[in-house]
Amino acid sequence: MNRKFSAHSEKNLANIHPDLIRVVRRCLEISRDDFCVIEGLRSPERQKQLVREGLSQTQNSRHLTGHAVDIAPVVHGKIPWNHWQSFEVLADSMKKSAQELGINIIWGGDWKTFKDGVHFELEKTAITHNHTVTR
Repeated sequence: MNRKFSAHSEKNLANIHPDLIRVVRRCLEISRDDFCVIEGLRSPERQKQLVREGLSQTQNSRHLTGHAVDIAPVVHGKIPWNHWQSFEVLADSMKKSAQELGINIIWGGDWKTFKDGVHFELEKTAITHNHTVTR
């Protein structure tokens, strides 16, 4: 399948660590389902807003450094927020992509508390080279 990300998803991949971009792009190649990149690099102000809204529990998100990305499945043109299985299927494709590339990632859906089905981040020990985030 030869899919491409929308301009919005491409913009959200900007300034993300190259290893994580490789995983996301490989996932697009192998995933049976379509998905979008809903958020990548975050400003400290955006992170504070998400904590206030209860959508994040930390001011030290890996999004602040470009080591995390939020992606969501797209089914019939919409994100199926109430269908957890769609997020699990996408997570399986992300994990398979990471494994193929030899890059260790963490899925927020595997967390014991505050399950975050859209969140993927590089393991801190998985970073293969330096990456400077520019704003």
